[in-house]
Amino acid sequence: MKSEKTNIVERSFKYSLRIIKLYRELEKDSIGRVLGKQLLRSGTSIGANVHEAQGAQSKADFIAKMSIAHKEAYESAYWIRLVEEANLISADRLDDLSNETKQMIKILSSILLTSKQRIKK
Repeated sequence: MKSEKTNIVERSFKYSLRIIKLYRELEKDSIGRVLGKQLLRSGTSIGANVHEAQGAQSKADFIAKMSIAHKEAYESAYWIRLVEEANLISADRLDDLSNETKQMIKILSSILLTSKQRIKK
């Protein structure tokens, strides 16, 4: 679990950087700018909440922060899909980011499940 947490901290930071780069491309188009801002907020919020969870004051606080990150990852998946299906960025260029989003959702789900099981013990 510790390595998974460490992994998600670094992955979520790198993910935020990728979202920022994508936003810079999207802001060149008026619709892209609107959708991009939503993605920028949700995508960078994942890393912010994961990082904040590392300094949690309790297990419940940790779970709350990671739950927000998990929710934001789901929201980011939605915005990425919308950007793709609106043909603002080609599917080929979004595949890797879309897959990384799905992986982050799985990792965050696993961390939350494990954390919640530990709290019950």
